Amino acid sequence: MVDVIAKRPAKKRRRAGRKMFSRHKVCRFCADKELDIDYKDAKTLRIFLTERCKIIPRRISGNCARHQRRLTTAIKRARHLSLVPYSTAHV
Repeated sequence: MVDVIAKRPAKKRRRAGRKMFSRHKVCRFCADKELDIDYKDAKTLRIFLTERCKIIPRRISGNCARHQRRLTTAIKRARHLSLVPYSTAHV
């Protein structure tokens, strides 16, 4: 019996010296104390929604955990009052 092993494609090697640089994101609500998260302010809330009306995650928006939780609650309240759509089908 001959053992046949399927050959796997070689893994791509990363080039030495090339590193991904990403800037540390700063929470805009911590930076500007005058900004307030309000469920009635639909214009501000839409900044934190994708084009499919999903809430942008914290790692992308750069919000701190505290403000991301408040933002999520505000978006959900605004959706309930029809200020912000649930999805693109409801626009």
